[in-house]
Amino acid sequence: GHGVVPGTVCSVEGVLDMGYVMAREQVTRTLQVQNTSSLTLPYSTQLDSLSPTWDTDRQNIPAFLSPSVRRTEFVGTQNYSGLSVFSVFPTKGEIEAGKSQEFVVTFSPDHESLYYSDRLRVVLFGKQTAHEIPLKGAAREHPMFVEGGVPLDVPVESLAVTSSVASQEALRAGLTDCLCLEPQEPVRSLLLLLESVDGGGPAEPARAELRVGAVETPLLAAKKAVEFSLDSLPELERAGIALEEPRGALDRGHERSVRVSWAPPADLRVSDPPLVTALLTLKGDITECYRVLFMARVVSA
Repeated sequence: GHGVVPGTVCSVEGVLDMGYVMAREQVTRTLQVQNTSSLTLPYSTQLDSLSPTWDTDRQNIPAFLSPSVRRTEFVGTQNYSGLSVFSVFPTKGEIEAGKSQEFVVTFSPDHESLYYSDRLRVVLFGKQTAHEIPLKGAAREHPMFVEGGVPLDVPVESLAVTSSVASQEALRAGLTDCLCLEPQEPVRSLLLLLESVDGGGPAEPARAELRVGAVETPLLAAKKAVEFSLDSLPELERAGIALEEPRGALDRGHERSVRVSWAPPADLRVSDPPLVTALLTLKGDITECYRVLFMARVVSA
């Protein structure tokens, strides 16, 4: 007889990011697994969120209380309805020698969250894991989002009601615009670190960026653009922080980058790094504000 080692190649390396989608809509992505061996491989697909031991595993210490180096969980936010956030088709079958099998992954969130995640396993012969593919996605109630920097929250949902009484009354009254005049009530806070490396010579400018995006959705008019703008520009300039395109507009399905740079001044006190807070305002079907903290510092090479 001949002993043959089964071999497969997956078209996705690393995380399969489903991107942003409107809550209660869905998006699909495809991946392929090629059989590079000379025998037919029976396969099945598994999701960590559907594991029979998942409920038992959740009785451990919450992930956000553990050091990041110890976090090994892949299952994040789940649907309120109890239906799977991620699904894959087909779930079982065979891949003939030299052939490829295409898998369709569907992301169907039923509420807003930035932390949907799961892990897809492709298992051969019912016991040998050939590929492990982390899945992630985000859902929004409104067709706009901001990415970049360091999130100042934890990737775990709270069961508390976070919307204020005033916001609920405004929604019941049919108001679609948030005045967004109070900086203590932003949608989200982001920390943008600008680290300039001190290598003994002239310091290189530190660079970072924020990404503003508009979600593609058939429920809203495609011609309605999303506008964005950053305030506190004089304070940023006094701290030596420069922004490229601090305001603009974008259509559905597009993203724009707000590039930020900082050159350390000669009289900079290392013990007192600049820290400037600004509001990033997005106007689409509603108006939302994000608090952005710009922290600039010099680090050793």
